[in-house]
Amino acid sequence: MKYIIIGIGNFGLALCEKLMLLGHEVVAVDKRMEKVDSIKDRVTLALAMDTTDKSAAESLPLRDADVVIVAIGEEEGPSLLTVAIMKELQVKRIVARTLSPVHSTILHAMGVQEIINPEEEAADRLARRLIIKGVIDSFYLSDRFNIVEIKVPDKYIGKTLHDIDVRHNHRVLVLTIIRYKKIRGALGGESVKRSVLGVVDIQTVLEEDDILVMFGDMKHISQFGVS
Repeated sequence: MKYIIIGIGNFGLALCEKLMLLGHEVVAVDKRMEKVDSIKDRVTLALAMDTTDKSAAESLPLRDADVVIVAIGEEEGPSLLTVAIMKELQVKRIVARTLSPVHSTILHAMGVQEIINPEEEAADRLARRLIIKGVIDSFYLSDRFNIVEIKVPDKYIGKTLHDIDVRHNHRVLVLTIIRYKKIRGALGGESVKRSVLGVVDIQTVLEEDDILVMFGDMKHISQFGVS
């Protein structure tokens, strides 16, 4: 897929690098030449451009882009004007970074469906890691329900999913299991390989260091994580 990312601050830069690492095409855009110079060797194309200028924005490869991410993180005015121009140029999918509740309200009023707040999302994920024992990562769905990666509690190691029956006993679902295996190389060194077990059978035996990908009410997941 091809992405256009407008605004190369810390968030925009990290997003560019992650998408490139995953094998996608990335066009990075920023009005500051120093930002463009810092990333030009790490993306498909880097452009110095003021995207609040419609005539300049029209030169972007918008028709070829699957997604345009407006990641401007310093000022709401340039962000909103850029989004307005992208809407006017009929970009098929816009993702916009919000800087405040008012900013979010205006973006919603403009018809933007995908609005992100990286700082808030990162804080939420960290908070869940801090307050629930064993949580490694989480994916926010609502104030109650989340998808969470949680290290298998010690008391369940060696038991099957059938044995612990999390759906009945804890009212949560195990979607899959992430498992890490040590692999010895030809020269004797060791590396760790990450594998996802897919849709797991209820007879799957839980191993030490398994990571359970679970769905449910955070209250129930929290109770499950207590060994």
